Amino acid sequence: MLQPLRQGLPPMDLASVSDAASCALPARYEAVREARRFTRVTLDTWELGDRFDDVCLVVSELVTNALRHAMPAVPGPRSCEQAPAVRLHLMHWSERLVCAVRDPSQDSPVAREDTEDFSAESGRGLFLVDSFSDSWGWHPLAGTLGGKVVWALFRLRPAD
Repeated sequence: MLQPLRQGLPPMDLASVSDAASCALPARYEAVREARRFTRVTLDTWELGDRFDDVCLVVSELVTNALRHAMPAVPGPRSCEQAPAVRLHLMHWSERLVCAVRDPSQDSPVAREDTEDFSAESGRGLFLVDSFSDSWGWHPLAGTLGGKVVWALFRLRPAD
């Protein structure tokens, strides 16, 4: 999971990973609320609650995008035996936090070009991710997982 995330990011010493948490999310829009709750609990546990507002906004946008644009259109209810459609990963290094959302689509995320139209009801998600995180990107996954990971990096202040 970490190797694709390292491409395009500043060098990170994998030995310095402090914490990691992951949450499977169902293919329902209520999953965004669940992702926010999971993020709140996790950041509070890691004593990073002061970063919640920015991180939560980015997590909400990444999960919403995964649900809206990356889910296959399958008619009827999903089988309970199917693997969760979307997975949220939070990874904490001493001075960095990475939020990553895995989804089943290989399609690249597309930032909307006309960010000038702020009256539009949708289409600004990646603009917000770019604005509130220090960097973001995506990577296709190979092997049995398939799909892609869209990530956002937050730089953290060094501990005193």
